[in-house]
Amino acid sequence: MLQLEQFSPLLLHIPFGILALLLVIQLYYICFVYGKLAVYKVESFQDRAEEKALSVIICAHNEQENLKAFLPHILEQDYPNFEVVVVDDCSDDDTPWILKDFANQYPEKFKIVEIKEHIRLKNTKKFAVTMGIKAAKHEHLVFTDADCQPLSNRWLAEIAGAFTNEKELIVGYSPYFKAQGFLNKLIRFETAHTAMSYLAYALRGNAYMGVGRNLAYTKGLFFRGKGFNKHMHIKSGDDDLFVNHNATPRNVQIVLHPDAHVASLPKTTWKSYYKQKGRHAGASVLYKPKHKRMLATQLLSAVLFYILLAICIATYPSLWFIPLSMYFIRLISQLIVFGNIYKKLELRGLLLWIPLLDLFYYFYICINGIFNRTKKQTSWK
Repeated sequence: MLQLEQFSPLLLHIPFGILALLLVIQLYYICFVYGKLAVYKVESFQDRAEEKALSVIICAHNEQENLKAFLPHILEQDYPNFEVVVVDDCSDDDTPWILKDFANQYPEKFKIVEIKEHIRLKNTKKFAVTMGIKAAKHEHLVFTDADCQPLSNRWLAEIAGAFTNEKELIVGYSPYFKAQGFLNKLIRFETAHTAMSYLAYALRGNAYMGVGRNLAYTKGLFFRGKGFNKHMHIKSGDDDLFVNHNATPRNVQIVLHPDAHVASLPKTTWKSYYKQKGRHAGASVLYKPKHKRMLATQLLSAVLFYILLAICIATYPSLWFIPLSMYFIRLISQLIVFGNIYKKLELRGLLLWIPLLDLFYYFYICINGIFNRTKKQTSWK
């Protein structure tokens, strides 16, 4: 009995000690990883473009409405030397006819690649992307999706200017359009959180992913790395896994100027969003081991921080001020660092939602990842 009384003060300190350790880990990511992006001075690359010839590649499957709405924003870019290659992947709507209309309207810079459905083979987006790359006539390739809109007619000028010196992999930012509802806020928060992570690590010389809605690289890099051969067996990963396997500390450039942003249509239902995040989780299992460790540490430390925070408050209510002080230290750090980043990402309206969105985000992503990391993927959309 005496021994138990001697150890009881120590037992009291253990959960608070673990909570403090988790806080330190979180502050490292917030201040020293994301902080790299917070202090980054955004620059424009437009004046360095040197009129590099660009091939914009878009893969489309039953995208008739999106092509009519967004393709003109790409074809009317204020840039002198580019082509647009659209890969029609077995569409059975009016996509082929819409593409032919664009080809007639822009005969000099528009190219269609048609993929016919094979009775014994199921195409993947990686196959469509590869066909687009092979059809492209220029060395410098730019990628986006059919449901995406450049937010400036100088988007291609920004991308072209970023291909300087040894830079052959350009990683951009692609937000989702703003809409009503909590789901839209969560999607935009998650997209911003993902973006500030991969952009910050790229600035640290440790790029691990990019998004295919706003990505560029050279044809030489694609063929030197043997395309998607390392991960052709999974449907997703044409963007993040390509970056993960081909990025070096010297060959990556980020583009973050507002003219370089490309917005996309967000999911409108929880089911479609869950499916989308499941595809992303399935690709992450093939990241390099060091990248899986750093991302897992960041995610698990945040989830455990929230869980232990609740346990400490419930178990030691008289000492509520200790865990809450740690919570507010983390929150204030987030507001300061994220506030500077959100200015660059033009997301100031989400800043006040961070306490709720951050909590919901970590548990939703964690649960989604647990159930979908090994789930077989059946489509690329």
